[in-house]
Amino acid sequence: MTDTATTAPPTGASDGPAAFPLAFRTTPSTAAKADAEREAILADPGFGKHFTDHMVEIIWTIADGWHDAAVVPYGPISLDPAASVLHYAQEIFEGLKAYRHADGSVWTFRPDMNALRLQRSAVRLALPQLPEEYFLESLRQLLAVDASWVPSAPETSLYLRPFMIASESFLGVRAAHKVDYRLIASPAGAYFHGGVTPVSIWLSTEYARAGRGGTGAAKTGGNYASSLLAQEDAYKQGCQQVLFLDSSEGKYLEELGGMNIFLVRHDGTLVTPSINGSILEGITRDSIIQLAKDRGHAVEERPIAIDEWRDGWASGEIVEAFACGTAAVVTPIAALKSKDFTIGDASTPAGEFTISIRQELTDIQYGRKPDHHDWMVRLA
Repeated sequence: MTDTATTAPPTGASDGPAAFPLAFRTTPSTAAKADAEREAILADPGFGKHFTDHMVEIIWTIADGWHDAAVVPYGPISLDPAASVLHYAQEIFEGLKAYRHADGSVWTFRPDMNALRLQRSAVRLALPQLPEEYFLESLRQLLAVDASWVPSAPETSLYLRPFMIASESFLGVRAAHKVDYRLIASPAGAYFHGGVTPVSIWLSTEYARAGRGGTGAAKTGGNYASSLLAQEDAYKQGCQQVLFLDSSEGKYLEELGGMNIFLVRHDGTLVTPSINGSILEGITRDSIIQLAKDRGHAVEERPIAIDEWRDGWASGEIVEAFACGTAAVVTPIAALKSKDFTIGDASTPAGEFTISIRQELTDIQYGRKPDHHDWMVRLA
């Protein structure tokens, strides 16, 4: 079925009203894992190492819009060597999870926010916007055939990775006229084994993650590629993550390689860098802000100088720090190391607020506590 309503050029502008539902065809995999093999994988899935039996694909062309929606067997993607994505990095992606609840049902968390962020990323990367209805339906369609891949052990989930690539075979420098949307899924084990473990992070003063006017607010692979060298520096310093400062003055906190950051003051106030065009608008970040306000905590979204953290930690004004994102949800920060100073040390325990807000958020995601904000959406 072809969506004849979408004929706009791939400039990131809205692709018009969606003709919904988009018809999905399903081709069952002939190489699906046997039950015993799948259960063995789910017993110890790790992260990003194993994949479900199927994936979703939807094609966009400048002539026909979004069409050819299908659930197909998981496997290699065929690309022409001249595909635009390989040469000009016209690519975006998302990350969310499917959670198994106690009654066996499968849910996901705020997928509408992922759909909207994918659209914003598409605008910045000059890709067509996938209608929100198509995004949500792709999740349902994949879970309709691969729900058995959602693990049920505590703190496990099925990680969902939607992505979009420019697949047109063309070496001219312009937005591609053919784009593929795909959705794959990977069972994920508990992020922290044996309890939530605080991490040490390295302050990068040599590299910047993104600049104003760049692609920092988009979820695109290039942002992550640019963080890898600094991440290697972090490993050499015995740290698990890297923190970047702003590219203009090199003094204000931005975010980690793949997570947003919060500081907690002694009076319970949360402080987090404001969204300024170079920071990813994290969905976990937004959820924590809402839950903190529900508890009566003040939340400040503003520029935070690295000196404020250093001096505040020394004086006792700042008592906790944590990072947040889809994979780990909330990660306590024990220490920040740099060439010139260190804040905290590896033995610094996770803070009370950090642990409690992580527990509250995961309780909502796994159906252990009421969802007062209607964030959860059932998939299967």
